Amino acid sequence: MLRVVQWATGGVGKAAIEAVRSHPELELVGCYVHSNAKSGKDVGDILGTEQMGVTATDDIDAILALDADAVVYAPLIPDPGEVARILRSGKNVVTPVGWFYPSDRDAQLAQACLDGGVTLHGIGINPGGTTDLHPLVLSAMSSSVTFVRAEEFSDMRTYDAPDVLRSVMGFGGTPEQARKSPMLGLLSGGFIQSVRMCLDTLGFAEAEIRTSHELAVATAPIESPMGVIEPGRVAAQRFQWDAVVGDRPVVRIAVNWLMGERNLEPGWEFGPEGERYEIEIKADPDTFVTIRGWQPASVAEGLKRNPGIVATANHCVNSIPYVCAAAPGIKSSLDLPVVAGRAHPDLAAPRG
Repeated sequence: MLRVVQWATGGVGKAAIEAVRSHPELELVGCYVHSNAKSGKDVGDILGTEQMGVTATDDIDAILALDADAVVYAPLIPDPGEVARILRSGKNVVTPVGWFYPSDRDAQLAQACLDGGVTLHGIGINPGGTTDLHPLVLSAMSSSVTFVRAEEFSDMRTYDAPDVLRSVMGFGGTPEQARKSPMLGLLSGGFIQSVRMCLDTLGFAEAEIRTSHELAVATAPIESPMGVIEPGRVAAQRFQWDAVVGDRPVVRIAVNWLMGERNLEPGWEFGPEGERYEIEIKADPDTFVTIRGWQPASVAEGLKRNPGIVATANHCVNSIPYVCAAAPGIKSSLDLPVVAGRAHPDLAAPRG
């Protein structure tokens, strides 16, 4: 049984705790929280479930002193210094907030892995899944690849994180404020890693990566998790990253985040296909995959439990046994075996 610590209890963190509890090879032994209000509470009380016998703490030293094999590191914004301390304490780290495709600039964290004899692995859904791993897996069915596209279409009214929507993502502000928000920089840090993973693995020539950010504003009041978005304020955003060889796009990653499809200018819509993830490969033969199920069926369901958040957490948690078995260092999805989920306990084979 591998002993796991959950670091931060936002949406992904809470879903990760649920995933750890249902995984037959994992045991939750600790939980780090940022707020004094949560510190000292049983983790079950934070989740609104029965008590689990694990007390959350805001004492980093106490977490680092725990006998644990892995940490699911899921704050809103990563802190490399924190990650280095966790690694040097001898704990593997799995995270959805960075390090999907390491580079030379990650040398200090690579050394921290070696110092602690452990592994750092970035994984998730977008990045860390549909934007890199999944297109590469699908490309195995093709030759002569000329173009790869991974794109998300999501209704942000199902994302119950008002402070993030407002202060980080720039929704509800003026277009000028949204363009100056930290969101583009935060997103680029992850999605450019996805682009580079696809470029390098598929063997494309050296490419220029171009970034674009488009906005739509409300034309009438729009209800959202952060309150009413007033006319003239940002109610939809599209971010796109294009890798271009010469003048030819070869890899494209895009996210389309709308506060619904009504009362927007420009009049953006998801189209008849609705919310979805798409993966497209132009090659011999072409491949086109639509992924459904990672977006809720309704706004109300999404506010209660968002499948995309759950999928992100599950991908992290399911990778823990593979990460703990890996050699020390920063490992991308290309360095690990195929990560798989586990059967429902009612259907699982007896453990020997």
